[in-house]
Amino acid sequence: MPKLRRTAAWLIDFALVVALATGLAVLTFNRISALVTDVPELAAHSGFDLLTSRGDVIDASENLGLSVWNKSVLYVEQAFALLIVVTFLYQWATLTFLGRTLGKALTGLKVTPRAGRRAALRAAVTTTADVVVYALACVLLIEGQFVLSMLVWALAVAVFFCNALPVLGPNCRSLADRLAGTEVTGLGLGTSGTHRPAVGTYGDAPHGW
Repeated sequence: MPKLRRTAAWLIDFALVVALATGLAVLTFNRISALVTDVPELAAHSGFDLLTSRGDVIDASENLGLSVWNKSVLYVEQAFALLIVVTFLYQWATLTFLGRTLGKALTGLKVTPRAGRRAALRAAVTTTADVVVYALACVLLIEGQFVLSMLVWALAVAVFFCNALPVLGPNCRSLADRLAGTEVTGLGLGTSGTHRPAVGTYGDAPHGW
């Protein structure tokens, strides 16, 4: 039952990430569409390229197409960067000020302790496992690095499971919890007394693993 609640909490939080990603995808699509359909700007750009190409129309067309493509890729990369930043800020702010994300609040869970450095580290690991590596794989694919993108995709899956699978263990602590020296508690979940002692992160007092 505790593991199901941890899973439900993660699903709720990840649904928020998906909703944000969807909104950014729509915004990015509209930005690219506006770029492509901006006929006056494209015509002026094309005319300038034609004048400076010394009659090489094919080269001028390639430069125009490359310019549009580079701007489109930049828009996509900006969307991924914003997704990463907002996801991290959501994790960090909710843990720092509330001691729980929305998903954990709805499932009656909380993260302890919630000190700033611990919250930041936990948020960074969670964001990396859930978003960062996948975003990097997508950007590499857009940049034409197909093989490297596939390798990073495989790494993304490995990082995700390295973070998530420990939750299924007896201590119910993810990789993010272990690295940050935190634990998830709540109704039906253990307290420090139910875990064997271990030295906490940043030289703090012993903390249960």
